[in-house]
Amino acid sequence: MPTAARVLLVSLLLVLSAAPTAAGADGWSLAPSGGGRPSFYAEGAPGAVLQDTVSVTNRSGRAVTVRLSGSGVAVVFAQNPVRVPGRTRADVPFTVRASGDRGGEIVARDRDGRRAAVPVRVRAGGPALSALTVEHLAVHGGRITYELVNRGTTPLVPRLAVHADGLFGRVLDRAPRTLPVRLAPGRRVQLTESWPGHPALDSVDVRLTVTAAGGARDTATASARFVPWGTVAGVAGAVAAGGALLLVRRHRRRGTSEPAPRSPHTEVELTGAVT
Repeated sequence: MPTAARVLLVSLLLVLSAAPTAAGADGWSLAPSGGGRPSFYAEGAPGAVLQDTVSVTNRSGRAVTVRLSGSGVAVVFAQNPVRVPGRTRADVPFTVRASGDRGGEIVARDRDGRRAAVPVRVRAGGPALSALTVEHLAVHGGRITYELVNRGTTPLVPRLAVHADGLFGRVLDRAPRTLPVRLAPGRRVQLTESWPGHPALDSVDVRLTVTAAGGARDTATASARFVPWGTVAGVAGAVAAGGALLLVRRHRRRGTSEPAPRSPHTEVELTGAVT
């Protein structure tokens, strides 16, 4: 065998053997591109799009097709699925967005169901910012609906206080309590607060105050009117019926008090006789 061919063969074998295998799928493996890394680590400013490359190495003599996906992290691949010829390595660029501190995997599966995975760690660098907003507050009878949005760079566990004032004073007063949600940076969640003892007839102003660790705080207000429309309709109907009955009675009284009309041909004679 010529010397140049031997050098090329040895180099190819070294490349295939040096690539760190992420998982033991038969005939092919998954690993970070460049060699020497057991996992992916990406760090950037909150919201930044970070890029790296994953390698699929096919050691078998036949082509293999794998589909890539992200588990625990949102990953966008430049090519998917990926067809890798025999004894070849395919390098696939991908992007991931920095949002908080997250961990997950990049997963590859072939058509036979075999799987390989590489750990991924993504961290949003820069100063920690705790920010929270309350949006789309509305009152629907016995329900108060609203949305919470994490506007910062750190995960938040919010606390909620609810107050409502009517025409004659406070009608709802709930002390701050921890909500059973954990908001990742950028996440939005819609929640409902029940109000079974709401007023039957009143005009109220509802105020929600949300706080979280790190000084996050926001307040939202909404107005609502409670009117018992069933009762109002019944009263209006009774008033209308009473008015109609009164008109009928007045008409009947007028009919009985007026004298009967005289015939135009009747003559009345006054004799002046006294007995």
